Amino acid sequence: MGGSGTLISVYPEELTFLFELEKPCYCNLKVVNNSEHHVAFKVKTTSPRKYFVRPNASIVQPWDSCTITITLQAQKDYPPDMQCKDKFLIQSTKVAASTDMDEIPPDTFNKEADKVIEEMKLKVVYTLPSCGGSDDSSVSSLGSRSFKAASDDLMMLKNASLEEIQTIQRLKEERDNMLQQNQQMQRELDVLRRRRSRKGDAGFSLTFAAFAGLIGLMVGLLMSLIFSSAPADA
Repeated sequence: MGGSGTLISVYPEELTFLFELEKPCYCNLKVVNNSEHHVAFKVKTTSPRKYFVRPNASIVQPWDSCTITITLQAQKDYPPDMQCKDKFLIQSTKVAASTDMDEIPPDTFNKEADKVIEEMKLKVVYTLPSCGGSDDSSVSSLGSRSFKAASDDLMMLKNASLEEIQTIQRLKEERDNMLQQNQQMQRELDVLRRRRSRKGDAGFSLTFAAFAGLIGLMVGLLMSLIFSSAPADA
């Protein structure tokens, strides 16, 4: 499941989400074009109402790569035994270099006699935040947030009051939202650069560049607020 194919490679080979109730969880997936052809890909899932995939379809230029952000929407209940049966399927196929990545023909991934469609299946794994125990052997690789980051958060909140915890949590959520917006803006800027490059136009949208800079500045301010709001060690 997952891994490498003739046209593309996918990293990681399984989708790992740090599961928290009533909070969205994120996982990045990297698609690498292993060929000299333009390759279109499409992401499907067995639970489309639970996940938001951006982009869910695109074109990767020869020897280039694309990062997909998959969001597990906030869940109200834990799955039984923290086991997830959801699956993802990534289809890929060669397309003409002139194909617009924003307007991929709807029949691109139809299985026809003269068309090769590669498919990769990825499973989904849920993990829980660490409770600060000493047994690290049971901690698996986390998708969008590492174990070290989770442990640092627990140490920071150890002696915090309820009001301080709520304030820090709110700032963290705002920071995460801004980071997601910033990542999406960067992807849109990359798309714009490639489209302009294909058309031979060296111009660049100053409005997009200024907005991206503003997003970066806001993220920096939010992170500064988080650190300044952290309780001092006892």
